[in-house]
Amino acid sequence: MKIAIPLSALFLLLTTTLFSQTIADLKLKPKEIPKSYFLSDGQICVTNQACNFYTDIATYSNIVGVVKSKEIQSFKSKADSGSIMYIEFENRFKGDKFLQGLLWGKDGEPTDEHPEEYLAKGKFLIIWSFHPDSTIKEKSEAKIDAILQ
Repeated sequence: MKIAIPLSALFLLLTTTLFSQTIADLKLKPKEIPKSYFLSDGQICVTNQACNFYTDIATYSNIVGVVKSKEIQSFKSKADSGSIMYIEFENRFKGDKFLQGLLWGKDGEPTDEHPEEYLAKGKFLIIWSFHPDSTIKEKSEAKIDAILQ
């Protein structure tokens, strides 16, 4: 019986941490942006599918869920450019298969032509629209993985 209290407290702590996160916590802060990159206005997507999904996500709410909030960060460097799309849903994101088909078509995974990647964790969906060797994408993925474990 003594072990049940610490386990339930640990569970409460872990779930509270996951659900208390905000998009602001997930975004790259100025000091986290590699020196060769700078923030850019608007959307910079490798393919149109990712930006169209982000822009028109309310159209897909019956498939993916209702959006609570969304934000985008776009970056440029001499050798790289792209956007990170942060989407928070009112409930858990539920459109994995739909999003895979939309982003990658019949391949079902990133390709050279459609390199976008995404992470769906709880209420959050993050889409990286960069080429695979992007330094800023790797930096963002590491940060988000650490926060949303």
